[in-house]
Amino acid sequence: MKKWKPAKIAALSVLGLVLLAITAAGILLLYLSVNEYRPGAFEPVTVRGTGEKKLRAGGRVSILSWNIGYGSLDRNQDFFMDGGTMVRPADGSFVRENMEGIREFLRTAEADVYFLQETDIQSRRSYYFNQAEYLTAAFPGNSAFAVNFLCRFIPYPFPEPIGKVESGLLTLNTYPVRAAQRIALPSPFAWPIRIAQLKRCLLVERIELEEDGRELVLVNLHLEAYDGGEGKAAQTKVLLDFLAGEYEKGNYCIAGGDFNQTFPGVSEERFPVINNEFFMPGALSAAILDPGWQFTADTETPSARLLNKPYPEDGAGVQLYVIDGFIVSPNVEIINVKTEDLGFGYSDHNPVLLRCLLR
Repeated sequence: MKKWKPAKIAALSVLGLVLLAITAAGILLLYLSVNEYRPGAFEPVTVRGTGEKKLRAGGRVSILSWNIGYGSLDRNQDFFMDGGTMVRPADGSFVRENMEGIREFLRTAEADVYFLQETDIQSRRSYYFNQAEYLTAAFPGNSAFAVNFLCRFIPYPFPEPIGKVESGLLTLNTYPVRAAQRIALPSPFAWPIRIAQLKRCLLVERIELEEDGRELVLVNLHLEAYDGGEGKAAQTKVLLDFLAGEYEKGNYCIAGGDFNQTFPGVSEERFPVINNEFFMPGALSAAILDPGWQFTADTETPSARLLNKPYPEDGAGVQLYVIDGFIVSPNVEIINVKTEDLGFGYSDHNPVLLRCLLR
């Protein structure tokens, strides 16, 4: 009987393992492709609960926007896509503690409307904590949720993959909402990369003004992050075109959230670029707005940080950004906008509060 040499046996074993890995990867790719989240261009969104506040022309409105980092990106965390090593906190207690802090801050902020981004409902990265339900249960008004990230299994990084993600935009509102809608935004990614990427969108709510017939149109958003810039630009154009159409109807328009783009008026001396290896925001320009429209953000306080390392007590050596804020139509008067510096205690973003007047 012919004996096989050890080297040949080893080579065949390696070949078998390679073929097995290729087959498994192919099966996984097929599974994820068949089950890819494919939302429609326009989808109605269910509004749960009721809002009791009344709104009319001349009234004041306060809106707080906060990317809550799926309750997992507090000051002690880093993130592998920003140059760190972590995929999620060490255990679920960190997520619960962060969510308790986030909920308490929202309770004391006393805004009329809350735009929240990166709100998980069923994700491995946040230990399957339903954050939308948790925050909605503590809120006396109504809520609307739009999915912008849904993948049954994200297979990277190795050896600890992200796994399942179900997350989105959550708007909490004290005003009665006439209708809510999810509007899809263009993606810069092609298949197969697209499968495990966010499916960005706008979460639009309509509030009918008393004795007027016009509407306050609110838009919660989270634009592209890890692209070459073309995704951010295309999504911003869709946003501006939508807002312009609503303003032409006579409506008031306020859009806010995480733009992943630096706001006009931000000083490069105050927020210098010290790390652009892993994430570099785009730049918003006032020149892209029609006359009377305004970008508004707190240009003195950072709204976000890079997650290449935990946030030190003195904040030294950390890349900071002003990428969270608002766009308002010409018939909305800005009273003030302020970023609450929480030292990134619960998220890699700080909350931004806008106070304005409907003229």
